[in-house]
Amino acid sequence: EKKLKENDPQKYKFWKLVQSINYGLDKRKLSKKLIIDAWPFIKNKLDPYKKRALEYLIWKKQYSLPNNLSFWNLSK
Repeated sequence: EKKLKENDPQKYKFWKLVQSINYGLDKRKLSKKLIIDAWPFIKNKLDPYKKRALEYLIWKKQYSLPNNLSFWNLSK
């Protein structure tokens, strides 16, 4: 982590943001502008369900993942 921070601060910033989103923020808040600016670099590294939640909260996008259909609720 220290080597990444020293060698490539931009990559470290994106890595830290992805880690914070995927594993918890520890009562910190994220800047909407920061997420939007970093989105092209972090979107493929996020947990799919957290990515879906962020897409909904920021862009009101509801179609990034299919519904979780199974045998039991397929007919509903």
